[in-house]
Amino acid sequence: MTETDRIARAYRDLDERAATRWDLRNAGNQRILSERRGLIQRLLERRGWLPLRARRVLDVGSGSGAELAWFRELGAADSDLVGIDLLPERVEAARRAFPGIAFHVGNAEHLPFPDGSFDLVVAYTVFSSILDPAMAGHVASEIRRVMRPGGGLLWYDFRYHSPANPNVRAMTSASVRTLFPDLTGPLVGVTLIPPLARRLGALTPFAYPALALMPPLRSHLLGLLLKAA
Repeated sequence: MTETDRIARAYRDLDERAATRWDLRNAGNQRILSERRGLIQRLLERRGWLPLRARRVLDVGSGSGAELAWFRELGAADSDLVGIDLLPERVEAARRAFPGIAFHVGNAEHLPFPDGSFDLVVAYTVFSSILDPAMAGHVASEIRRVMRPGGGLLWYDFRYHSPANPNVRAMTSASVRTLFPDLTGPLVGVTLIPPLARRLGALTPFAYPALALMPPLRSHLLGLLLKAA
């Protein structure tokens, strides 16, 4: 089995459980999403990139398309939003849900876009799913290639190994810097460990922020990593 085939199979297995695991009726899941989006908005505001308007955004591993479509709330036009995903069924579902946005089926080792096409490239939990270092390096090179000078990579991924899931690996700060040595910007710990967050129930408004103050309980790294102009 190739690494691409393994990833596709793992994603399909994940999709079967995702509707329950990430059900937004769960208060913990709601808090995870609102926290991440709030932090992303602040990062982009500090950079002076909001509203996004004519900035072009590529989502690598765009899945259902919902996260890419959210950038419309930050001022992006449908015509400036582009997604690519390995699974045709994900792309078909995203096209149905968001017909004004361009979604492509493809392997991110070979992005079908010219050099310097995008101001912002989004990579959420992409590299933790790539166990082969060579493939990870190829994807990172393609992301850098299609990013405009002065553009940015919006990174969000696991910083811990998952004992229950052999199809993912930890993406530590050092791992990110190795993949993108020419990109600069801080990475911060975010997201209360999801299985814990989902169990908080009615205590979520108080317990989530209190527990998230403890760095070891933050399961992901988030950052806007910039390419030199």
